[in-house]
Amino acid sequence: MPTLYYAAPLFTEAERAWNAMNAARIRERFPASTVALPQEFCAAFDKHPGKPDFAGIYRTCIEELGRADAALCIIDGPDADSGTSFEAGYALARGIPVVSLRTDWRPAEDGAGNCMLVRSSVAVCRTLDQALEALARYLGGAVTR
Repeated sequence: MPTLYYAAPLFTEAERAWNAMNAARIRERFPASTVALPQEFCAAFDKHPGKPDFAGIYRTCIEELGRADAALCIIDGPDADSGTSFEAGYALARGIPVVSLRTDWRPAEDGAGNCMLVRSSVAVCRTLDQALEALARYLGGAVTR
């Protein structure tokens, strides 16, 4: 079963809700794939408000990303989230294809974002639908509708 690692900021309720909505759409389009969403699999490390187990979060994210067949990285904002940027670089170093999604309409340095992120991505997409089409190559090809 192919695995997609979803790298994105997850610090606000709005970010977590958007990530969950996107993950649901990805799961619907690729039902034979696993979506590794850090806010889901790292929830156990945040049992004490204000005192997350950062070592556990790091270790688990690296393990999940290392098993991925592809990564979807959200690169919105004037400067992409530092954790997401690390995950994109780690995926690249491991030979895991990175599809980046930038829905932010503000101008960016290399057209669609930081040049290191843009140029290390196999595709930079403006909509989730475009990203799903790009990911189809790495998650088994067939896309259900």
